[in-house]
Amino acid sequence: MGGIALLARAAGHRVTGCDTNVYPPMSEQLAAQGIELIEGWSADQTALKPDVFVVGNVVTRGNPLMEEILERGFPYISGPQWLRENLLTGKWVVAVAGTHGKTTTAAMLAWILEESGLTPGFLIGGIPSNFGVSARTPPSPPLDKGGSTPRLGPPLDKGGIEGGFFVVEADEYDTAFFDKRSKFVHYPARTTVLNNLEFDHADIFPDLAAIETQFHHFVRNLPANGRIIVNGTDEALARVLERGCWTPVERFGVPGEWNAAAADADGFEVRWRGEPLGRVRWPLQGAHNRANALAAIAAARHCGVPPARAIAALAGFENVKRRMELRGTVGGVTVYDDFAHHPTAIEATLGGLRAKVDSARVIVVLEPRSNTMKMGVMKERLAASLAVADRVYCYSAGLKWDAAAALAPLGTRAEVHADFDRLLDGVAQTLRPGDHVVIMSNGGFNGIHEKLLARLARSF
Repeated sequence: MGGIALLARAAGHRVTGCDTNVYPPMSEQLAAQGIELIEGWSADQTALKPDVFVVGNVVTRGNPLMEEILERGFPYISGPQWLRENLLTGKWVVAVAGTHGKTTTAAMLAWILEESGLTPGFLIGGIPSNFGVSARTPPSPPLDKGGSTPRLGPPLDKGGIEGGFFVVEADEYDTAFFDKRSKFVHYPARTTVLNNLEFDHADIFPDLAAIETQFHHFVRNLPANGRIIVNGTDEALARVLERGCWTPVERFGVPGEWNAAAADADGFEVRWRGEPLGRVRWPLQGAHNRANALAAIAAARHCGVPPARAIAALAGFENVKRRMELRGTVGGVTVYDDFAHHPTAIEATLGGLRAKVDSARVIVVLEPRSNTMKMGVMKERLAASLAVADRVYCYSAGLKWDAAAALAPLGTRAEVHADFDRLLDGVAQTLRPGDHVVIMSNGGFNGIHEKLLARLARSF
């Protein structure tokens, strides 16, 4: 919703927004773009008399502002529908979907297109460090000598477009209280990445099969002259495509199609159908980032970018804020901020860090904050996902399940605290030079990053 606000502002509208507990980096981004943020949901906000209220999926019936909108018959629309009707029509939409890696892969794609001179618009669920904003409108394409807009389109595609490229993070979460379809159903994608598919969002989906149905609906809307870039190792995505697919498919992560080889600390080799295409040289770690890169390179190829150019562009990729973002090093202790909030993502992120730091101590500070985590749906998998950590501190305030019991397999390596100050004290007291601290939360976590770094500055 913050990204949509930026796009509306760039289109020339006056934009205000309301929410509760907005935290950096989104709060800082909105302020920098001159978007007024109102705390809370007061019905008095209807006095602003906007042309339309764009409603996010956090809003439910009973929300005082929404009730006032309904009672007085004011116009409202969901964010994804507003995006489609106002910005995506006529664009070459590149959509990135999946349980994990959407934000990073979308950021990689936007950067590859940018470095290739295609100047894409984008809407990403995080802030790519290469751009400094989570959303951008594409520029108007130049006119050709005849005064008409040139068509864009690579040799691999039958057609072209007139409105430029737009990369969108295509979320499977529901659209709004009045539209329970997944957000991505609204996006008219031409190039599509399907990264992976696991059970998540237990607050709205009863099981994995229900999410697969939403992905099937998404696939049904893709054109025959488009392209699906799919994780070839994912059984759930295979089931989705078996239900019906009308679009050419390329697979990554499998030997016969897109795959990575000769991976080391400096990067990996990209291969397509056995042919070496070049070596990605970057500092990112982990098999999950290699998979994200393969998907981005393949999708960019469908947009007309030669793989060699895409591979070269990734050397300058700076990742997304809150994805293993270095927040500071004090007294030899390195502190990272990471968004991981699902056991699969936690395990992948920590595995990449362990490979990078070898035998150095890895300390995890975890806030299980997503709706799925709060419900305890993933609690049986949590301890195993944290297995490579030397110490784990879990913040249990607000949880509906026994975090200490769930982490018991970790023995004395794990501590659980419902009191934030006691948690912070415990973390600070155990740290020593050479440690790597990963703070994992999909929220603000009471500003723990700054507080821990300040505590370390006083201690060392």
